Amino acid sequence: MHNITFRSEKFFDEIVDQTDKHVHLILIATKPDIIKQVPLYRELKKRGHTAVLGHTGQHYDENLSGGMLKEFDVVPDFNLNVRGPMHEVVSQIIGRLGDVIGELKRRGKTVIPYVHGDTTTAMAASNAGFCHGFASVHVEAGIRTLTPDYENCNLQMTNGEEISQLATRNSQFDVAAWHSFLMNRKNWKRGSLEPYPEQFNTRCSEAATGIHLAPVELDREFMLGEGFPEDRIFVVGNSVADATKEAMETSKELTVFERYPSLTNGDFVRFCIHRRENCMSQKRFRAIYDAMVALVHDGRNVLLISMIQTEAAFERFGLKQQVHAIANAHPNFLYSTVWPEYRDVVAVMQRASVCATDSGSMQEEMNILGVPCVTLRFGSDRSESAIAGGNLIAPPIDGALVKSMIEFAWGNAEMRKAPKLYGENVSAKCIDCVENVLREGEVFRDELSRLRF
Repeated sequence: MHNITFRSEKFFDEIVDQTDKHVHLILIATKPDIIKQVPLYRELKKRGHTAVLGHTGQHYDENLSGGMLKEFDVVPDFNLNVRGPMHEVVSQIIGRLGDVIGELKRRGKTVIPYVHGDTTTAMAASNAGFCHGFASVHVEAGIRTLTPDYENCNLQMTNGEEISQLATRNSQFDVAAWHSFLMNRKNWKRGSLEPYPEQFNTRCSEAATGIHLAPVELDREFMLGEGFPEDRIFVVGNSVADATKEAMETSKELTVFERYPSLTNGDFVRFCIHRRENCMSQKRFRAIYDAMVALVHDGRNVLLISMIQTEAAFERFGLKQQVHAIANAHPNFLYSTVWPEYRDVVAVMQRASVCATDSGSMQEEMNILGVPCVTLRFGSDRSESAIAGGNLIAPPIDGALVKSMIEFAWGNAEMRKAPKLYGENVSAKCIDCVENVLREGEVFRDELSRLRF
């Protein structure tokens, strides 16, 4: 168990002493994991199951992990303490978690890993479980990227150019027509492997999954099309709805607006940029950055939540001094690192006029909060939110184009009215599905045992 730290020196003995033969192993690694997995962990504990919380250590600082664990009042039972580049993190998770699962198996326990979404941890942890003959419960299963059909949309820019020529600088684009176009499911295509490596991760996780907990019907459609068994796919909503609701209920107790008084009255756009595709490509990053700076110069209120990849991009493209200079010169530009408490994030997001993001989870949260969303990508793995009308895809190829998309969405009343997609009491529904499966058998369904020769 090299490099693994346990909350208790008697971790394995304490687990084995519990009468339940199943060990429900909830895995977390990143900030979204904590937000979406802890509600399930609590639900399992409330129902009396043997529930273990395992942290891979992928996010380990206070802003991305420590503060949120304190806020949710949970302490992981073990931490794998993984570090290094992606290939080393993957191998460390498989090896170290495989050791933990293997020891529990040796002591007679059936382990049920709960993995979340499209993270590296989901891909590697489901692999570690599957190596021991244990299939996972995939929370937020089936998320696949859809891309608008740019080539065949037949929309026109006001200067007569086709939408396939979006890269033409300063073209005036009919954003309202684009918004309507996105609301038709037939205008989207499958097959994109962006974002990287998330689309790879979710596909790999699915292959080692015994219970697929899909947020929306569209995700179920994807999995059925890929050949996964219909009786193990359950549309339950997204557990971020539970965490967001809890955060909203406690937001009145916060002091975040005392720290950031310029956000008190709303009327601002919240930017966050962290996807590898955007932060490694100078063209993409500059399109987003130029749109943000133009909004600042127009006098719009802008909140930038800068993440690790954002800061790396500022350094990579020689923008670090410039962005600091803009922040110092313009009081309407608030440039901040990630905030450690989810309640602060939700309280501020509720007052935003629009959110411009390349995040997946932010698209869900904006739908829950009723805030217009502009997704800074060429497609989306939460395309259901765009089809519902609350989300606008802004391909990051031109600053003026991105800016026009944000201005269209700013406080847009119709986008605010988009139907809520991600449910209520989702964690309870998830555990109901798991319990129903366990009444009939195991999460890992051994097809060979059912054959009669």
